[in-house]
Amino acid sequence: MTLEVISIGEPMVEFCATETGKLRDVQLFKRGWGGDTSNFIITVARQGRKGGYICRIGDDEFGESFLELWKSEGIDTSRVIIEKGGFTAVYFISLMPGGGHDFVYYRKDSAASHLSPSDIDEDYIRSAKVLHSSGISLAISRSCREAVMKAARIAKQADVMFSFDLNVRTKLWPLDLARKAIEEALKLSDIIFASAEDMRLLYGIEDPREAIKVLMKFNPGIAVIKLGAKGCLVASGKDVLHLEGFQVNVVDTTGAGDAFDGAFIVGLLEGWDLDRTAVYANAVGALTTTGLGAVEPIPKRKEVEEFLKERNVS
Repeated sequence: MTLEVISIGEPMVEFCATETGKLRDVQLFKRGWGGDTSNFIITVARQGRKGGYICRIGDDEFGESFLELWKSEGIDTSRVIIEKGGFTAVYFISLMPGGGHDFVYYRKDSAASHLSPSDIDEDYIRSAKVLHSSGISLAISRSCREAVMKAARIAKQADVMFSFDLNVRTKLWPLDLARKAIEEALKLSDIIFASAEDMRLLYGIEDPREAIKVLMKFNPGIAVIKLGAKGCLVASGKDVLHLEGFQVNVVDTTGAGDAFDGAFIVGLLEGWDLDRTAVYANAVGALTTTGLGAVEPIPKRKEVEEFLKERNVS
């Protein structure tokens, strides 16, 4: 199978609380995997498309678990760098009533943050149809930011679609620096994903329809505002579509937006129109909230198709 989608960024090992409450009160955690760009490429793979990942991991047990995970999903790991003496970052999730969550991260100076422009293989980028990254990948270090931007410029020159999710994290960097760096990436983006919260943080915009107009000023082919349970707004040219979300029993919303992105890209690769693509992505995002953690609940294609069929959605 030819490599179609490449993701670049930061994988993180996940410890998800198995009961609601503050981290100081929780006794048991379920170990899983996370990191927005890793969640994304796993989603792509579970929908039947061939993906590859670019990152650095530590030469530790957690790094080894990621290699096993990606290989079990059929993801190409030939450009994953195992850093001698490095460590793989971790995070803890506390669960709130209603499926909300809070995070505590241990990532400073991780192997992933050491990714640099010299780690980017130009021929590898050129071999794909889509390159994906995020604002988190830009935020974790200057060298990782430069690596992502180098990959994005290569993609642009090679007519490889660049897909970018804002994923604004104000704890990682100052807002003015975040806005400047993210906008540089947006100028190169063919497909832009953002949550309503991203746009509130970055631009102070509350109205999703106003937010999507701002994204379209960067001239992507497609811009998407994710609205959680309310679905999404999709813009292409002057047309803006609102596709309703799906009601499900929400357990944990971690990674749902990343899964949405991956499913949306798969829809585009399938040649579907924007309505069908967005509905499929909404379904994948919804299903991802029905279990604990970022990765385990991500559905495979057959499960998504059955979910849509049960709801009489084609």
